[in-house]
Amino acid sequence: MGPTDQEREIIRRIFDFDEHGTIQMFDDVMENPVSKYIDPGHLQREIEVLFHQFPIAIAHRSQLANPGDFLTHGETGVPILVTRTEDGHLKAFLNVCRHRVTTLESEPCGNARRFTCPYHAWTYDLEGVLRGLPQPVGFKSVDRAGVGLVELPVFEHFGLIWVVPSPRHEPIDIDAWFAPLEENLGGLDLGEHHLFRSWTLHRDMNWRILLEGFQESYHFCSAHRHTACSSYLDNQSVWTDLYPHVRHSVPLPRVLEYRDQPEDTWDYRSNFMDQNYVFPANFAQVMTDHVYIHTVIPTGVDSCVFQCMMLTPEEPATEKAERHYQKNYDVVRVVFDEDFAVGEGIQQGLATGANQHFTFGRYECGLHLGQRSVDAALAGELRL
Repeated sequence: MGPTDQEREIIRRIFDFDEHGTIQMFDDVMENPVSKYIDPGHLQREIEVLFHQFPIAIAHRSQLANPGDFLTHGETGVPILVTRTEDGHLKAFLNVCRHRVTTLESEPCGNARRFTCPYHAWTYDLEGVLRGLPQPVGFKSVDRAGVGLVELPVFEHFGLIWVVPSPRHEPIDIDAWFAPLEENLGGLDLGEHHLFRSWTLHRDMNWRILLEGFQESYHFCSAHRHTACSSYLDNQSVWTDLYPHVRHSVPLPRVLEYRDQPEDTWDYRSNFMDQNYVFPANFAQVMTDHVYIHTVIPTGVDSCVFQCMMLTPEEPATEKAERHYQKNYDVVRVVFDEDFAVGEGIQQGLATGANQHFTFGRYECGLHLGQRSVDAALAGELRL
């Protein structure tokens, strides 16, 4: 399948940058106050809005493939239990018993038909319905229909499991929410991909510092001098505004070879690292033959969790294929560690008071666009 109209335009822009020595830029720099990264009150507002009112990617669909499969997730500060029901639907709940709010399921994942509270053995089915409790005579007046598990919005989209970590009574049009990304993510068939590796890292930096490492490529040939730098054209990214999301196209040098070739011979994916910012804290990083799904979650004003899944088109069938994907995994871990070292250094620098604001350069377009979406959500101008 050839490139989409959007991808053709991105390739043309790369040709133009190269020919004229230009680059995509905003009209002016942005000064972003440091207080947004160090103020506990601001962080609490971010958690309440960004991480409780918008979809967060927590799993690949293969992790909940069969009836009875479940997983738990607590990094957002909200204890979540997600199940695949007998009829194949997804359900998400607050992972607390309705009797005395004890943690209902402590295992990270598994397969079950019932969930029994470890405190008093109240038991719920995969639909969250209370099915039994010891000595029920003591709760004769309790309406069992009203003490089922508290449900959370959950969706399966782009082959991923997304949860909004707070109860909602009004319907959510998830298709409309993801529509701006459908053209570049919908055709990847990520649900049929193989979960090759998944990992979780705790880092000593504000979540926005870690997130911003994916939103610009200005740092590639300094922070990644011996790793990622040589693989891409230096600071010649193209950003496509898909508000509130952003497509960040990072070109490989060989894309310039298409300049004199017919457009019907062009191939986008093999010539770009495609970093899709899925608001508020997720990335779908599409490489030439595999995909990374990243989620960044704050755990404190100066700490965060980085969750990552590496997806391959199929499970490696040969040792050669296994080595190929393992090599890519090893490289990306090194590159990420380079970013994390810089980010934790930034966090230490914040404590000195040297800066009152961060300066986002004119060509650090992803930082501008990302901050605009965050500010709009915190101001109540952007809602799901």
